[in-house]
Amino acid sequence: MKTYLECLPCMMQQALRAARAATDNEPLQKEILNRCGELIREIPMEATPPETAASVYEIVKEISGNQDAYKKQKEQHIAEAFKLLPDLREKIEASENPLNTAARIAIAGNIIDLGVHSDFNILEEVDKILDIDFGINHFEAFKKQASKSDWILYIGDNAGESVFDRLLIEQLGRKTIYLVRDQAVINDVTYQDAVDSSLDEVAEVKSSGCPSPGLILDQCNEGCLELFKTAPMVISKGQGNYEALSDCGRPVFYLLKAKCQVISEIIGVRKGDIVLELRD
Repeated sequence: MKTYLECLPCMMQQALRAARAATDNEPLQKEILNRCGELIREIPMEATPPETAASVYEIVKEISGNQDAYKKQKEQHIAEAFKLLPDLREKIEASENPLNTAARIAIAGNIIDLGVHSDFNILEEVDKILDIDFGINHFEAFKKQASKSDWILYIGDNAGESVFDRLLIEQLGRKTIYLVRDQAVINDVTYQDAVDSSLDEVAEVKSSGCPSPGLILDQCNEGCLELFKTAPMVISKGQGNYEALSDCGRPVFYLLKAKCQVISEIIGVRKGDIVLELRD
């Protein structure tokens, strides 16, 4: 996916939120915005939004000296998600279609996105998503592919959401490799975040080698590229991974909530819709 003009003010909003999370020093915050403004003026519009966002967050790290601006928020979101696990497991077990319910809960976790907003209620989001229709619903294809796949490549998105991913992995009942970011960027899940989310108990956690908030294939390590090429089934969580992979040329199941108008229009859904889409 290319960068659209509407993405540019969003990048500056992300820069401001990240600057304030990284440092209380207002002159440094202003310096971050100055540098990001210069960056955005020069970015190629054919670049994907995660590629541009990665450069924004590198500027934040460089100027503030803070390598993980959202560390406390990630820890908080993981802890909050763990508190919900018993109730969520009950919802899944009581459901007529446990796999479908687990997929919905995993998508509900996608609301934990500090690149888009910082004001959300996880429990309210779960309850709402369990009762609404999908904007795009390729669940039957999802279920069929999972049933015949020896193993699954699952591309993680945000910390906290990662706890909900565990519930879906449990229901899939297949060997799963869970890909994470190579380093801290926004609140995306890193190796340590995945371990803190207990994903290592249900999946093999691997770093993609990619530092961007989306799986940019030409930034990935060789191991990740081989996994992506050979996986019988690929599950991609969140908008950033969709932006990075939607033109990748292989079948991928995208699970996300459409949180911006650009993504909504590209996918063909309303803003706020939940999506389970198989895209070739």
